[in-house]
Amino acid sequence: MTVALIKPLQDAPWDAEDAQDATTEVEAVDRPDNPLADWLTVPDAPILPAWARNWASIRANSGAFVMVTWWHARYHGLRSPKYAVKIAGYSARGAYRGGRRLWPVLAADDHTRTVQAVRAQSRERPEDEALALRYQVAHRARTEARRWRWGTALGLATAAAVALNYASLGLQLAAGCIMCGGLTAIGWSDEAQILDHGTPPLRIAMDAQQLNDALRATGLLKQGKGDDEGPRVNCVMGPLRDGNGWAVVFDLPRGGGKTAADVLAKRTAIAAELGVDEIQVIMSRVRAAHGGNAGRVSMWVADDDPYLAAPTVSPLENLEAFSIWDAVPFGQDARGNRVAIPIVWQSMFFGGLPRRGKTFSQRLLTAAGLLDAYVRHYVADFKGGQDWIQMQQVAHRLVLGAEEDAIEAFKSMLKELLAEMERRFAILRGLPTSICPEGKLTPEIVKRYNMPFILFTVDELQEAFLAVDDQEREEIINDMARIARRGPAAGFVSNYASQRPDAKSVPTKLREIITIRYSTQVTDQTSSDMVLGKGKAAQGADASVLSEDHLGVGVLVTGPASFVTVKADKLETAAFNAMCAKGRVLREQAGQLTGEAANDPSAIASAAGITVSPVLSDCLAVMRHSIKMHTVDLLARLENLDEDYGDWDAERLAKELDDAGVKRTTKQVNIGGKNLAGYRREDLEAAVPAELLNAR
Repeated sequence: MTVALIKPLQDAPWDAEDAQDATTEVEAVDRPDNPLADWLTVPDAPILPAWARNWASIRANSGAFVMVTWWHARYHGLRSPKYAVKIAGYSARGAYRGGRRLWPVLAADDHTRTVQAVRAQSRERPEDEALALRYQVAHRARTEARRWRWGTALGLATAAAVALNYASLGLQLAAGCIMCGGLTAIGWSDEAQILDHGTPPLRIAMDAQQLNDALRATGLLKQGKGDDEGPRVNCVMGPLRDGNGWAVVFDLPRGGGKTAADVLAKRTAIAAELGVDEIQVIMSRVRAAHGGNAGRVSMWVADDDPYLAAPTVSPLENLEAFSIWDAVPFGQDARGNRVAIPIVWQSMFFGGLPRRGKTFSQRLLTAAGLLDAYVRHYVADFKGGQDWIQMQQVAHRLVLGAEEDAIEAFKSMLKELLAEMERRFAILRGLPTSICPEGKLTPEIVKRYNMPFILFTVDELQEAFLAVDDQEREEIINDMARIARRGPAAGFVSNYASQRPDAKSVPTKLREIITIRYSTQVTDQTSSDMVLGKGKAAQGADASVLSEDHLGVGVLVTGPASFVTVKADKLETAAFNAMCAKGRVLREQAGQLTGEAANDPSAIASAAGITVSPVLSDCLAVMRHSIKMHTVDLLARLENLDEDYGDWDAERLAKELDDAGVKRTTKQVNIGGKNLAGYRREDLEAAVPAELLNAR
């Protein structure tokens, strides 16, 4: 591809004739008869080698060179005594060989044999006796001359050796090295070897040959015939060091019928041929926008598992405020590049096996919304544990647990959200294009018309589906899908998560309209596709390659052909709870504290610094959707909220609540025709300090 230099546009306005002339001039550049065409085009091939095109690559390759050099220095330094013995042996052999070969030269043995032959011939032919005499005289003269020369040389060498005794140590060492080198050269043989062959213990030593062998073994390159090994890939870049691994960009040979997609589908087989785990092999297609084609692949092979390092603490933890319009910092990929997720106009789905960091990863996006006062939170946690309990300080609506009253509260939440979505669309349709040019929220509309973003967070979705019948399940799915599909334009951001990646827990109707998906470890590729989308595993987005050691690591899919494996940032529950308190303050200052958070006694007490008994606060939390509850059910919900309540019984609960100031108007409550021991929420709220009730 070439880049043509054309005449730049002028600032002055043009009429039609000027535009036609300019078009003609631009087209003339590419005419074959244009004498300037050769120098008006420049190749787009990079000038610098691949390893020197950016500072990161230069540092990585320079660091690798220094490390290998340092290893060789230590390796051969430890073997220097062995090398000294070898050199001494070769020098002794050289001295012997030199002395043995020097004497025949000094004695002129080559001429002696000639003289002896002539003398023997003269005995048989007397006429050759004069010739033999001349040869003998010449032989004596040559022998004496050689001995004088070698004697002089020996004398000079002796004098030099005596002089070296008075010379500097450096000069003596240099002379000794020269002499040893000369003698070693004389004593050298073809099989001789001084230095041992040391190979640095690299985890991976990748080269073009190894890459071709791996691709050929996996059937991506054709086998050759005879001495011809067959077609090879064209390495556009590398292999070269890139961070803690090897990077290479290559084109598959034409005529083989293979594409980049075929390479991505055989990630595991390629990793096996390279001698690494598939988690260490990061591959992607190089698209045309980045100079690629359907057969160009970018591959990075890590020296070790890149996801086992300690996670990075989320930068959100130390921020005082954050704009939801900005991309949310989420984590980093295998090469240490930061990954941020833009969530405006998007919907998210998180899935994976239990205890793999799914909820912690999901909370990062909700945490970003906590630091923006113009984000209104609707939260449903069907597990009902400690993960989301402190959202009561901020959430406009909060549903905890998957009991019947919680499910009913969630259905009411969905109806409220749908009504709010339609209300907003009605307002947006009535706004002039000067204010609402695209029919969507803008920063101005958010504040001017008091329409903050709504972050709709649902965790443990599978618990809700298990608690309802098929008809109710279908209604819930339809409502959630409608919010995820139409809500983004009205400022709705859906943030869903499910622990069981199966067809029932991750309905296709809901999954396929989600724009951003994230999956921690799952059992197989089918489960991975359940979360990330059909066919994603074949493209390389496969969460089943993750292991139980990859906590907080998942595959992030942000588009039809865009995915990356990410180690999510660390945000502990304590830090998240502190951000909830910070978010409450921000909303109070901006006048955006609404809904249940504005009237929640525990949240008001926490914000005011007033101590409320923990057991009273927890009871109010689990009874937030019920006006009365049997003691046995209350204890079960408390245990679900916090395992420390597991050994509590009715007597201890009554004593603790009595100590907290709860005065029961009745000890029996009738629910569904069952009259059992229980509590009324009014009695619990009456135990809250009066100043908090006045602040509501």
